[in-house]
Amino acid sequence: MSAPRSVVAGIDVGGTFTDIFFVDEKTGRFGIAKVPTNRTDRARGCVEGLLAGPKELDSLSVVVHGTTVGTNALLERRGAKVGMITTRGFRDVLELRRRDRPRTWRLWGSYDPVVSRDMSIEVNERTLANGSIREPVRPGEVEAAARALLQLGAEALCIFFVNSYANDANERAALDAARNVWPNEHIAASSQILPEIREFERASTTALNSYLQPVIGRYLGELEKQLEQDGFGGYVLIVQSNGGVMSVDDAKRLPIRTALSGPAAGVTAAAYIAQAAGFPNVITCDMGGTSFDVSLVANAKHTMVAETAIDFGLVIRSPMIEIATIGAGGGSIAEVDRGGILQIGPESAGSDPGPACYGLGNERPTVTDADLVLGRINPDRPIGGKLLRLDMEAARAAIAKHVGGPLGLDSVAASEAIVRVANSRMASAIRLVSVERGHDPRKFALLPFGGGGPLHAGAIMREVGITRALVPRYPGVTSALGCVISDMRHDFVQTLNLSLDGLNVAVLERYLRSYAAEGLSLLDRTSVVLEKKDVLVELDMSYTGQTHTVSVPLPVTSCGNDADTGITEAFVRDAFERRYREVYRRLLDGIPARVLSLRVAVIGRRPKFDLACLAPEEGGSPGQCQIGERAVWIGGRQHATKIYDRLRLSIGAELSGPVILEQPDTTVFVDPGLMARVDRFGNIILGNDDAYKTNSGMGQLDGR
Repeated sequence: MSAPRSVVAGIDVGGTFTDIFFVDEKTGRFGIAKVPTNRTDRARGCVEGLLAGPKELDSLSVVVHGTTVGTNALLERRGAKVGMITTRGFRDVLELRRRDRPRTWRLWGSYDPVVSRDMSIEVNERTLANGSIREPVRPGEVEAAARALLQLGAEALCIFFVNSYANDANERAALDAARNVWPNEHIAASSQILPEIREFERASTTALNSYLQPVIGRYLGELEKQLEQDGFGGYVLIVQSNGGVMSVDDAKRLPIRTALSGPAAGVTAAAYIAQAAGFPNVITCDMGGTSFDVSLVANAKHTMVAETAIDFGLVIRSPMIEIATIGAGGGSIAEVDRGGILQIGPESAGSDPGPACYGLGNERPTVTDADLVLGRINPDRPIGGKLLRLDMEAARAAIAKHVGGPLGLDSVAASEAIVRVANSRMASAIRLVSVERGHDPRKFALLPFGGGGPLHAGAIMREVGITRALVPRYPGVTSALGCVISDMRHDFVQTLNLSLDGLNVAVLERYLRSYAAEGLSLLDRTSVVLEKKDVLVELDMSYTGQTHTVSVPLPVTSCGNDADTGITEAFVRDAFERRYREVYRRLLDGIPARVLSLRVAVIGRRPKFDLACLAPEEGGSPGQCQIGERAVWIGGRQHATKIYDRLRLSIGAELSGPVILEQPDTTVFVDPGLMARVDRFGNIILGNDDAYKTNSGMGQLDGR
């Protein structure tokens, strides 16, 4: 007799490790696992990761998956061969882009769009900006274009007509015609993906969605097949870039929304952990094996953006959590360039062969090798379960040859240089999401996670001027925890371009009700247990003549077919002026305002995991939890540093740095001058005496 299905598993597949968090929703019992990523067969790697927890997959009810398959396909240009059918005269939209270049201060460079020029075929049709159709599309011409693209080897098709956001009739007719000859489901129109003004962004997002459809479709299909073969009978959800989750079918249809899937899950978990611990304002730092991902959470809300670029020219316009990513993970390779400058990343050793200390063939040094040589990592207790021991001598040799020799430093000094440069790069990423967005980082606490984040927390705090840090109970699997607690979410956008003076409320309400109904229907199509459903409404608004808009939230109480939404011209004007004043501190009196676009988010709230379950039940005193001592290099000299079993420390335990806290999924390094205290959830709060007295980072922020 099979066990009852009550276990939810969150699984985040990174470039180096696959992280898993399990929780039994009936008993509250949980477990974690961290295994090396299977880079050659990611679907099988997922299943193997899940089997590291429950020995039988038939005990799982839900698997929530954060994936980097789409991100990697974009960065490595391993997507499908895409064909495009477009309006006559617009085949070069992807190549023309915006007025940008790969390197700002260079006058040369190259860019290859995901749809090559020969794979873009023009047809006669024309929709005007006001939505009127000057020239209907001819179905026969579309069918001929689709056949030609198939002959050229196209695996996926996107249809992009100018101004289709204002009226999608021509695109819908073209889509129907193309389906008569297209042999698979990898076909979409831009009005389905992004019915919003800005032709390049709409074309780019649609093309990239088609570019990913076959890749994501194959991966998710294989994952479902292998899970079923191993006895899994529940359902799979996929994390989106906006921090919500969606069904596998929706992910196959809209794979572009998974572009920042894994990092988004980490930010979701970090915000949840921080709010519970009393830190509404945090800067999250996810240091994995390949990258360092940074995001800002203000007043317990993560920052959302409408657009990002995965790489130069690969622009995605879709609601997502704002995350800055640099190549500064534990596996990032350190080298001295031709100018004699020490560089860290973006190239990474990944999980295979991994850092030099793995002894699997890589002879170039990484950040992990430097941390090992400095004594911050225990060579006898490597995380991830792949190795029994790390090779200290291999790490020393790699650092001496590739960094120490060229710079005239011994292996210890070279290791400290590697760590300092890595810390400096990570601090710059933090300034990017804080200082450059008008936020004072000193008003925030740091929340480091990932396998390497807690090792570098103290140094980053010192670089940026942050006085507090909150280290989660299980930093190495925080993104997997985020998968478990993420809500279902579906986002919609529609350009309206309405004047606020004499606002046509009927048009706004028609789209609002339509999208709310569609989103609620998508939630109902799954068998996911939801505690409640919310509909969030925002308007992109500006004064006439402005390029940039402000997002204006509308507290709409109801949006049913017959219900009164409460939206009036005066209601929208008041919301706009209040929001504009918050952002810019003044209004532009006498200039008319416009409603450019409507945004609707339909959210299904899933049951939340009680973080109190993570706290130690009967922890020990620091003396009882000490498991050793070793010499650690700090500032050019060795310090005798005590080592503790972090997970055994009792609530309220305090330690003064330098100390090392070891656990299976990461290592926490408490720098000299810092104190570490265990809070009621088992988190570690890092800070100095002044920080503890002032409670820095815990208050509400105003304005931006």
